[in-house]
Amino acid sequence: MKIIIINGTEVKGCTYHIKESFLASLRDKHEIVEFYLPKDMPHFCCGCKVCFFKTEDDCPHAQQVAPIWTAVLEADLLVFTAPVYGLGIPAGMKALLDHFCVHWMVHRPDPAMFGKRAVIMTNCVGMPFMAKSAQRDIIKALSWMGVSKIQRLGIGLLEGVIWDELSENRKTGIKRKARRLGSKHISIQPARKSIVTKFLFCMSKVMHAAALKNEDPPSADNQHWIEHGWLKQ
Repeated sequence: MKIIIINGTEVKGCTYHIKESFLASLRDKHEIVEFYLPKDMPHFCCGCKVCFFKTEDDCPHAQQVAPIWTAVLEADLLVFTAPVYGLGIPAGMKALLDHFCVHWMVHRPDPAMFGKRAVIMTNCVGMPFMAKSAQRDIIKALSWMGVSKIQRLGIGLLEGVIWDELSENRKTGIKRKARRLGSKHISIQPARKSIVTKFLFCMSKVMHAAALKNEDPPSADNQHWIEHGWLKQ
């Protein structure tokens, strides 16, 4: 089994320790691939739309985006970790998810995504519920890519934001929560397609079928749907 970790920051602070605790029971049992943002994908989407009109291989940032997307497709569990910046995700994480929009259901979804599981781990200054808006950014992207099972863990850091300055009791409590979540993924089974995934797929299929009537030749998106047998030309 393979796990991909997409780290929203290169800083080895609270987010890093939460992630490492999550992986404590998994490292010896699964192959783990990690990416750190923005180091591994430092570019913002420039809005050229070449991925939509042609192929994502023509994206000016394909050299950085493609290896991450390949690792996503090969993984059984997708893990996104990020501190909360301004009640949202870090810019590097948003930039990567923007590049993944071409794989949304309304464009060119990959069927390999439909059986995947994902975990989102965040920490923020304040109460845990303050991280929900950041988590929703990632949930929205994953849901539109077809991921059916998404779990999340939000840690509120009322005591401080520097890991080494937290009390031992607080650090122990955070590690315990992350390890408990990690232990649930020792065995990774494919997820069943959720109602949300089915609805988004059916809605997108109707939209593509309507657009196809006025296309000759089919758009890159609709050609993708035809090739997968989801639409008839």
